[in-house]
Amino acid sequence: MPNQVAPNLLSWATDIEPGTIEQAARAARLPFVPGHVALMPDAHVGMGATVGSVIPTQGAIIPSAVGVDIGCGMVATETTLTAADLPDSLGALMPLVEQGIPAGVGKGHDDPTVDGALADLGRPHTELTGKQEKTVACQFGTLGSGNHFVEVCLDERDRVWTVLHSGSRGIGNQLATRHIAEAKKLMAQYFITLDDPDLAYLAQGTDQFWAYIRDMLWAQKYAMASRARMDKVLSAALFAVVGKGERVQTINCHHNFTQQEHHRGRDMWITRKGAIKADVGDQGVIPGSMGTRSYIVRGLGNPASYNSCSHGAGRRMSRGEARRKLTAESLTEAMGDRTWNADRAGALVDEHPEAYKSIDQVMEDQKDLVEVEHTLRQVFNYKG
Repeated sequence: MPNQVAPNLLSWATDIEPGTIEQAARAARLPFVPGHVALMPDAHVGMGATVGSVIPTQGAIIPSAVGVDIGCGMVATETTLTAADLPDSLGALMPLVEQGIPAGVGKGHDDPTVDGALADLGRPHTELTGKQEKTVACQFGTLGSGNHFVEVCLDERDRVWTVLHSGSRGIGNQLATRHIAEAKKLMAQYFITLDDPDLAYLAQGTDQFWAYIRDMLWAQKYAMASRARMDKVLSAALFAVVGKGERVQTINCHHNFTQQEHHRGRDMWITRKGAIKADVGDQGVIPGSMGTRSYIVRGLGNPASYNSCSHGAGRRMSRGEARRKLTAESLTEAMGDRTWNADRAGALVDEHPEAYKSIDQVMEDQKDLVEVEHTLRQVFNYKG
């Protein structure tokens, strides 16, 4: 159940830092926020807006509240495979995933078959340069870096699932950065002073507002379609290694996005930064960290959260702090007998499970937001 931690601010988090509350309170004080801001149980400090926050707005949108990875989210697919079908080691899967799903900063591919999928997406509002057009094509169906990942998991029935986390890649970042800069420029032009410059907004009805909306909606479609493509590549690679298998169901959901919704008798823009939509019956994917559990959930439609829930465990340490305090050795120990990028342990310390909040506590905190359908444990992890 939520607690009111500041005026116009409700929090579902039992583990939350004062700085997170202070940051979210700055957004809650904006004059075009018609209701409370909701903090999910994984909330932590972000750039501009708090990660794990749900912000209702009327008459304006804050581009940095959506963030620079527009449409980032999760896709999970249940398969017909069971634990008994898997080999003792999934080491043979690693090179297939590395080849089929390029990962890393700026990494892409030269697969000409993406053209058809991109044609179905239409065009963003912003006219793209030749270099950006190339980025759109070569990074479609690629993982990215940071906390983006590929996993193979087993649920409580020992049924095999594939799970993947990714967003709109370089083009989403470039479009978002452009509109964030435009919003800040407008604040200066109209002498509008904000508690945090990163809360710069675009007023509804202006050309700048609609330009952002069109680019943002396009980037969300791009991210979802890119995840869908990687998901099919992943399951095909898994089935090739095992020698059989079929897809049963797929869940593909955003956790960095905004859309118009009707709440409390009015139409509003609901921006979820590090939160997923959890209306009654909505399925979602909530990952833990490396070495912990993940969850397939179904929404309960809690109006106080604007029908939302957490997007993951939420960081407890910044990446820099994690690198200073944690070790490759302890990460290796935490990963146990999973197949993973063990040769890159030193580079992945900032993704250590101890750098994140307890996913079990996060799920306990949001029992009024979602019900758990399946609990997943990883047997294979590939990090961007």
